[in-house]
Amino acid sequence: MKRRNFLAGLGLIGMPLSSFTFAELKNSLPRTDTLPALFIGHGSPMNAIESNRFSEGWKSLGKTLPKPAAILCISAHWLTRGSFVSTASQPETIHDFGGFPQELFDQQYPAPGSPETAKKVIELTRDANGDPAVAADNRGLDHGTWSVLTQMYPAADIPVLQLSINYHQPMAHHYQLAKQLSELRNHGVLIIGSGNIVHNLRRLQRVDQGFDWAYEFDETIKERLLSGDHKSIVDYQQYGAAADLSVPTPDHYIPLLYTIGVQRPTDRLRFINEWVTKGAISMRSVILEPA
Repeated sequence: MKRRNFLAGLGLIGMPLSSFTFAELKNSLPRTDTLPALFIGHGSPMNAIESNRFSEGWKSLGKTLPKPAAILCISAHWLTRGSFVSTASQPETIHDFGGFPQELFDQQYPAPGSPETAKKVIELTRDANGDPAVAADNRGLDHGTWSVLTQMYPAADIPVLQLSINYHQPMAHHYQLAKQLSELRNHGVLIIGSGNIVHNLRRLQRVDQGFDWAYEFDETIKERLLSGDHKSIVDYQQYGAAADLSVPTPDHYIPLLYTIGVQRPTDRLRFINEWVTKGAISMRSVILEPA
């Protein structure tokens, strides 16, 4: 299928790629101090409206980070063939779930979009294995994005955009694509990967603890993060049965690769929400802060 026809099938209206070079585009925004980068274990959509240890961790994080000019989120809940970036000036709040209370469906996160930042993303991804992002001007914010941001930045006054996950590419592609985006950290953009290191919905339990294999895999990835062993994080399947059970599908794991892909040697790394819950969900979040 031709790419244009595919986009039409998705209901995405493609915008032409900017004719500007990135050098020209980045001059349109003032250079800032380097911003942190985050991986957020988002878990249940209910964390958007509940006051619990996870949402309290996000609230505290939002209060301590420097306020960004824009937020770019790579969420586990926007999977595509090809790469897309949301360009809507007023993105809608997408309620992409079922079986939850009406209060959650009533939740809105009316943050503005950032078409100018989207242009920068498009330009930066031109060099990523010939897979530049295409503009999607009717894409809103899915719950992997707004359920976290509604707790971190409840005023919804920071522009937000999303980059989709090209689900037909190997793990190494996402890591390399993220490297192309690292420059955004110098221009007021907070990059957030939103997923879960351990995410197996078929093995969920009611108890607030994890299976042994979930703890094993979560701790293994923690150790690799602390040692800076990105190759092992990308090649996570090498960890055998614990990896197979923790990552039965890679959709929630891939956002972590975008976070480590923009990591710099001088970044300080720390964690919040270091818990495995409901048997098979790791809520571990990763903060990379410039030294």
